[in-house]
Amino acid sequence: MFDFSTTVNRYGTYCTQWDYVEDRFGQADLLPFTISDMDFETAPCIQQALQQRLEHGVLGYSRWNHDDFKLAITGWFDKRFNVQLPVESVVYGPSVIYIISQLVQIWSEQGDGVLVHTPAYDAFGNMLNANQRQLLESPLLKTAEGYQIDWPQFEAQAALSHCKILLLCSPQNPTGRVWTKIELERMAEICQRHNIKVISDDIHMDVAYSSYIPWSEVAMDNDWALVTSGSKSFNIPALTGSYAFMPDKATREAFLLQLKAAHGLSSPSILGVIGHIAAYQHGDEWLDALKGYLHENLEYVAERLNLEFPTINYQVPEGTYLAWIDLNSLNINMDELQRTLINDHKVAIMRGDTYGSAGKGYIRLNVGCPRSKVVVGVTALIAALQTIRQ
Repeated sequence: MFDFSTTVNRYGTYCTQWDYVEDRFGQADLLPFTISDMDFETAPCIQQALQQRLEHGVLGYSRWNHDDFKLAITGWFDKRFNVQLPVESVVYGPSVIYIISQLVQIWSEQGDGVLVHTPAYDAFGNMLNANQRQLLESPLLKTAEGYQIDWPQFEAQAALSHCKILLLCSPQNPTGRVWTKIELERMAEICQRHNIKVISDDIHMDVAYSSYIPWSEVAMDNDWALVTSGSKSFNIPALTGSYAFMPDKATREAFLLQLKAAHGLSSPSILGVIGHIAAYQHGDEWLDALKGYLHENLEYVAERLNLEFPTINYQVPEGTYLAWIDLNSLNINMDELQRTLINDHKVAIMRGDTYGSAGKGYIRLNVGCPRSKVVVGVTALIAALQTIRQ
């Protein structure tokens, strides 16, 4: 019913991934597997809602603080995850990283530490550095069962007197881990014991292939916020808009003071608001079809790579549309791999050390695109690796 195989030409649309690939990779004529948006058109229900609004013709100031927006959000958590969250705890923000940044400032002081599982989304480190906070790493351990938390190391970091916040990524970017309830409960217990507040970035929650559990289901107090958006799952980041659940009233008020008074951002993009309402009210069937297609893309990557290079033993992640591929067993020079991919194959793939030292020897391949593009990218990667190993 939904077409994810037709290629959409994104050139000339001011597209970060396609039109500006030269900014990061030095060449403009590359096939990109980089920024974590998708090459698919968004759900038809969203397109129809936006078209209807544009036909109205007036695009004046708007509001987010109304039941249509907030009940669409809480209704989504109810029907997709069987989780009931209070509508009064919902707040809007222009982006997930904006909300996280404001909470970091509200809940900590300059020089304080923020605990993060690594490898981590690179914007986390940039944001913490700009806010003069210290990123406290908790490197994930790669095991035969997947990526696991190093619990003694995690608790040792949490016990530091200057560690004030856990910045959780759930599902985790870039490894694709979807945390189990047991893992979340253990993190919650450690955080409560050490008086650590929790910010859970759940922007990839809708693209989980195993059971996603929101932090609200394990929280032991109100010192937490769940921050997310429909932008990844419905491919609408350019509409802008995100939201958070903040159960503590004082935290909500402090955040809204920053949003409204300090930064003048209380009037949202009306298209972002309408896009979220449409997605959460009518987008279930499209999203389910998308998830099936993405999972098949990831299975294709695993099949091709493991056939050519068995030592890689790439496993399909539990969530996201990002293939986090460990090439360390091949003992290759990553600089040479990048040069070969760019110069010989005209392909741009993110190198793992973009996401910190824990990503050394890895690459992150975005498969949020038609299968035909994935085939080209994986074929180029295999050919580049074969050339380097000769």
